[in-house]
Amino acid sequence: MPPKLEQAFVFRLFENSSDTLSLGPNKGGALRFVYPFSSGFLKGSGIDAKMVNGGSDLFTLDPATGIGYTNVQVSFKSVDARTGKSDGVFVMTYRGVLKVDELFQLALSGSPEAKTTSSEDHYCVANVTFEVSEERHKWMEQTLFVGHGHAYVPGDGSAAAEYEVYKPLDLKKLQQPIGELDNHLTLRSYIVGHEVSDADVEVWKALRGNRVAFGYIKGGALVNLWRWFNFIAETEDPTIEQSNKPTKEAADEGASYDIGLQGTENGVVTRFPPEPSGYLHIGHAKAALLNDYFAHKKYNGKMILRFDDTNPSKEKEEYQDAIVEDCKLLGVKPDQVTYTSDYFQDLYDRCVQMIKDGHAYADDTAQEQMRDEREKRVESSHRNAPVKDSLAHFEEMKEGTEEGLKWAIRAKIDMSSNNGAMRDPVIYRCNPEPHHRTGSTWKIYPTYDFACPVVDSVEGITHALRTTEYNDRDPQYQWFIKVLKLRGVYNWNFARMNFIRTLLSKRKLTKLVDAGIVWGWDDPRMATVRGIRRRGMTIPALQEFILKQGPSKNINTMDWTTFWATNKKYIDPVAGRYTAVVKADCVKCIVTGAPEAPQTEEKDLHAKNAELGKKKVVYSKNVLLDQVDAQSFAEDEEITLMNWGNAIVRKKQYSGTDQQTVSTLELELHLQGDVKKTSKKITWLSEDQDLVPITLYDFDYLITKDKPDPEDKLEDILNHDTETKVEAVADCNVAALKEDDIVQFDRKGFFRIDRAFKQGESVVAFQIPTGKKM
Repeated sequence: MPPKLEQAFVFRLFENSSDTLSLGPNKGGALRFVYPFSSGFLKGSGIDAKMVNGGSDLFTLDPATGIGYTNVQVSFKSVDARTGKSDGVFVMTYRGVLKVDELFQLALSGSPEAKTTSSEDHYCVANVTFEVSEERHKWMEQTLFVGHGHAYVPGDGSAAAEYEVYKPLDLKKLQQPIGELDNHLTLRSYIVGHEVSDADVEVWKALRGNRVAFGYIKGGALVNLWRWFNFIAETEDPTIEQSNKPTKEAADEGASYDIGLQGTENGVVTRFPPEPSGYLHIGHAKAALLNDYFAHKKYNGKMILRFDDTNPSKEKEEYQDAIVEDCKLLGVKPDQVTYTSDYFQDLYDRCVQMIKDGHAYADDTAQEQMRDEREKRVESSHRNAPVKDSLAHFEEMKEGTEEGLKWAIRAKIDMSSNNGAMRDPVIYRCNPEPHHRTGSTWKIYPTYDFACPVVDSVEGITHALRTTEYNDRDPQYQWFIKVLKLRGVYNWNFARMNFIRTLLSKRKLTKLVDAGIVWGWDDPRMATVRGIRRRGMTIPALQEFILKQGPSKNINTMDWTTFWATNKKYIDPVAGRYTAVVKADCVKCIVTGAPEAPQTEEKDLHAKNAELGKKKVVYSKNVLLDQVDAQSFAEDEEITLMNWGNAIVRKKQYSGTDQQTVSTLELELHLQGDVKKTSKKITWLSEDQDLVPITLYDFDYLITKDKPDPEDKLEDILNHDTETKVEAVADCNVAALKEDDIVQFDRKGFFRIDRAFKQGESVVAFQIPTGKKM
């Protein structure tokens, strides 16, 4: 594609060669033909139209040079998928030059040997213009389009001309109207009205169909527009769903995933294969979203969620169910859920065949000795044992006998290889523990290295996406494919996601849970999907952050600040504003000039988003202030009481021997004062309301070391002071908040409600980082 063009449409016109007319030569000797079209379509930029009323190509060919001039006019009509009514008529004209070579002639001949060509095979360029019926499509009449064509052969004896139509990129022209739309959506959830309308759908389609506009919006600067865009994307509208389906244009837009997969011409099937031995963490989230991206967004393929349940000692049905829920939480919708345990018989049979074919053997070498021998490239004493002996040992393993427990099955690959993964890896172990799905049926279980390529191939996986730590295992993977004569699968690796002072090892996370160091797998200090969600991460922000990482193979350790800064963009516009005062040493104030009897007014929950509704603000002469604020006041200083107005500090009394703790305060209202001239904007609460007790939590990292070394002991780097909590009182509106609501307590930060108000119990809220700290 030319560097400053973007694809706008694809059109395809099928020629009716049997009705071709010859007009004879023109004055210059060039041959003239009229090629009628039998059918066709125009797709792209939110348009899906079919050819109507015929059309033809007045084609002129210079027989001496093989250069032809094409002059086409054809009409298209689109139908609104929601109403079934006409959505517009488009008259397209294109004039261009093409080289009629042997490849092109064969493709259009209808011959059984004909095949689809590529636009790279021909010189076939045209200027494309439109006349349209609908005002919203008038931009097509005002845009310069260029088409690049080739021959399309579906294999049924017909042939078509197919063109990719491009238009110039122009971000500057887009920035002003897009910025105006972002401002318009600041206080709105919809473009017009209070529900999704045609305006939302049509604008969404136009933005989604423009690569420059879509890329600009995804940059994150237009917070309101990006929020609206993601919300409308979830609308159950057939035209939205169609626009979300991957096309070549959409594939080119894909986040940071601009690196394609190889071998996609026959379709794409990916899989996400977690072991059900724990909850998903953020590293798993990247793998899940990446597999989902390639399968569903870039290549219109299929994704399988497969549980790699081959280790009954670690696995639980609880984890299995949790992983399904976590995938839903991430917005990942697998087309199918499978289990490696469904293939235990098949895997067993293939292992037996490998032994018979001399590709595997039984070995009872002790684990430490085996590790040492593999490192030193020393062959096992059983490597060349008779096949019948290995089969007999495998049978003992299958029965789970005392003798069988001593043995393992190893693949016979290459003990001299420089790649340690090729030095006869173990592919089967004996384990008598019951399996959570198969019970005691099996007492032998395949290793991941063996089961993965087999099940991938059997299930029709086309591309196995794995982290770069599996690079050395790729040759091993392909070796199993070869010796078992399985259908091939592509390996595609990406960098795992690492964060400073963060544990992503499932073994270590399990240790934290089992030791009671954390509250559970959903502890807000844990980097599990549930943990960061409980901390206050929103799913759209999580998706954006992970997808922006792209498919890079470069391993780096990231800081959490960027992660949480992304989240703030989403929560700031929609988090209602509330007030809380810390209980400890809170200061009781008398406000002169305040109403003698308490008065209540309704204020916007969010000054910049009226759609969030109202809150009650109670005004009275008895108010509470935070101790830290009261200590900062000087007598006769003018301050601003937020949501009220200015006041002057008239009297300040202290308690205690240090004379630093403020006990009481007198303020005099000065509502005519200029709030712009005060340096202190203070939160406060009237005592004359039903104050809500609340516990405000904040958290620190679980470990003290930015980049732990593999040899570090967990207890040596564990942070033993990771939780702080403050008892406070909040305004009466907090009693109506629900679990999982995200709010901002003015001047204290954003919080997620973890436990809603109940009589006799305080509300529990977790502070959400915003990128300034963890």
